[in-house]
Amino acid sequence: MWCDIDNAEYVREQLGIPGCEIILRVDREVYGKDGLLDSHDVRYFLSSLDPGKVVPSDLQKLVRDHWQVETSLHFVKDRWWEEDRHYLERDGLGAVWLTLTNAALSVLRFLQQPGESLIQTAEHFHYSPRKFLQILGLHRN
Repeated sequence: MWCDIDNAEYVREQLGIPGCEIILRVDREVYGKDGLLDSHDVRYFLSSLDPGKVVPSDLQKLVRDHWQVETSLHFVKDRWWEEDRHYLERDGLGAVWLTLTNAALSVLRFLQQPGESLIQTAEHFHYSPRKFLQILGLHRN
């Protein structure tokens, strides 16, 4: 992790990003089971946190928390429902689609059993839709 405070003024003034106090560069390396480097990428983050009041471990936690949201929410929505590929906004249905996918994901997370992956929960109800409807109170035996 690399942190730059000196160039934050440039970002604020020249790039028009007010409040930028810290520029953070995070290099990520992914190694295969064979120990060889599979991939490397670089991400940049801007922060308005006071550099005198934050330590590197705080910044690392913020970056990890950011990616936790990305991998646990947005990745799932894009992988399962291909949310990024839908062009419903032009028909005015984008908000409806987002509401339905968010509701479906929330219900699946609520019904997820300890030790069960989200995909296992989804597949369980995919093969037992009546059980799913019963849990929701929408179907009787």
